[in-house]
Amino acid sequence: MAVLDNLEPKAVFHFFEELCSIPHGTFDTKRISDYCVRFAKERGLEVLQDEANNVIIRKSGTEGYEGSDPVIIQGHLDMVCDKTEDSDHDFTKDGLDLYTEEGFVKARNTTLGGDDGIAIAMALALLDSKDIPHPPLEALFTTDEETGMGGAMAADLTLLKGTKLINIDSEEEGYLTCGCAGGITCRTSFSLDPQPDKGLAVKLRISGLKGGHSGAEIHMQKGNALKLMGQLLHRLNRDAGLRLVSLEGGSKENVIAMDCTATLLVAEGGLEKLEKEAQAMKETWDVEFMGDEPGLKVTVEGAQGQELSAASPERTTQIIDYLYLMPNGPQAYSRGLEGLVETSLNPGVASMKGDILTIHALVRSSVDSKKEALADRLRTLAALCGGDFTADSDYPGWMYKEHSPLREIMVDTYRQMYGEDPKVITIHAGLECGLFLGKRPDLDCVSFGPDIPDVHSVRERLDIASTKRCYDYLKAVLAKCR
Repeated sequence: MAVLDNLEPKAVFHFFEELCSIPHGTFDTKRISDYCVRFAKERGLEVLQDEANNVIIRKSGTEGYEGSDPVIIQGHLDMVCDKTEDSDHDFTKDGLDLYTEEGFVKARNTTLGGDDGIAIAMALALLDSKDIPHPPLEALFTTDEETGMGGAMAADLTLLKGTKLINIDSEEEGYLTCGCAGGITCRTSFSLDPQPDKGLAVKLRISGLKGGHSGAEIHMQKGNALKLMGQLLHRLNRDAGLRLVSLEGGSKENVIAMDCTATLLVAEGGLEKLEKEAQAMKETWDVEFMGDEPGLKVTVEGAQGQELSAASPERTTQIIDYLYLMPNGPQAYSRGLEGLVETSLNPGVASMKGDILTIHALVRSSVDSKKEALADRLRTLAALCGGDFTADSDYPGWMYKEHSPLREIMVDTYRQMYGEDPKVITIHAGLECGLFLGKRPDLDCVSFGPDIPDVHSVRERLDIASTKRCYDYLKAVLAKCR
């Protein structure tokens, strides 16, 4: 028996479990895209699939809604792939190991992909239904949202006939999102130009941080392992004369980095001092975090003296300076909406390819000029530190619209169902609606979704009761879209 068989709504959780059985990390969406195509063909529904693996499925309106305007139901097929340190899960081969606990659906030792698998599951349940009143539906399933929104960029929105678009990619029930930040991916690369030398090989690791979504949780001052590593290396380099062999950490540009490892070449006899300094820095951070990062670990492993190829002291210092000085976290707050982060930067990944170190960062802002200015600050810092800077995957923000018939329907429906108004907000995280509106300014977009705490982390979980309420709400909204 399937793990989620006894949960309501049955159809939604049935399809969610099927989706979770198919590997579908970002840039690995062909299999889940093909599953959606097979789903449509088996039910005689019109389906289109493009080269980016985006899928559009059309279903006619039910009795009494045949002449209504179509409503677009939209979500993305890919998920953030992250796992615990002791997990042997292979995201390219293995389905997720689902279980339920205390009213939540969880995945054992991995991210769950409720962001945004629950949107696809709800859409498939509607497309599969025979007794739910609704206008004509156009389900738009995009790919590679989690890193650069490549699917949304590639999607041909002229194929869609509807103008009302319901995006199910929000993670807090009771909120209707009607605006979001834009973003741009920035990468700074350094050639280590390694030269052989003798010394003590030391592996320095920062781990155990909470991590989280770099948009929705950027204001929470969570520890970023890349920035902490930059701070620690800067402190160590003042006296030790480090030489960098490699630096790797983080998992995704839009995830607050939870771990980082630096391999260093230090002078013989330097291990004890390095260990002492690292422990002192750990104690300082524990005080500064005031218990918010209880899992933080700083470990030092030293090997026997050996000959290694490492960057020169000058190049090592340039890289450390860049990591130490690069901005991190909120850079500006909205002047119109109190408490909303307007502009931020997340250093998400440090990766090695041969002798090239690349530091990947995601800049977000709801003001395009400030997004560009912050990216240019990084460009300038990269040049000062001898790095090569590139920026891509630039996507626009989604400006709040004063007049939105869809928003009015959704607010009125919520009020009737729950006796209170939903919270209408704009958010700092990125949503595909900004890209869609850039292509189709006539679209009327609203985003909502069930409670999914701790998305993009191994603590991600989907609230079962919230999922049922949100699906009932979606059905009620569609019933009003005549």
